Amino acid sequence: MMIKVTRLDGNEYWINPHQIEYLEKNPDVTLTMLSGKKIVVKETPEQVINSIIEYRRQIGAFKNEL
Repeated sequence: MMIKVTRLDGNEYWINPHQIEYLEKNPDVTLTMLSGKKIVVKETPEQVINSIIEYRRQIGAFKNEL
């Protein structure tokens, strides 16, 4: 299972949220992956975080975190 992000050119990608090292906003939102690859996306930081939260709910990750 993955989360969907949209690049600035409008192409949609699905990425593994476990591979996101960090995200930054300056002014575009850039995801830096564990591999060092950077992906600039249209989504806001809040949208990315909410997608990750929903992903974790779907896989049952929150059961041990609540």
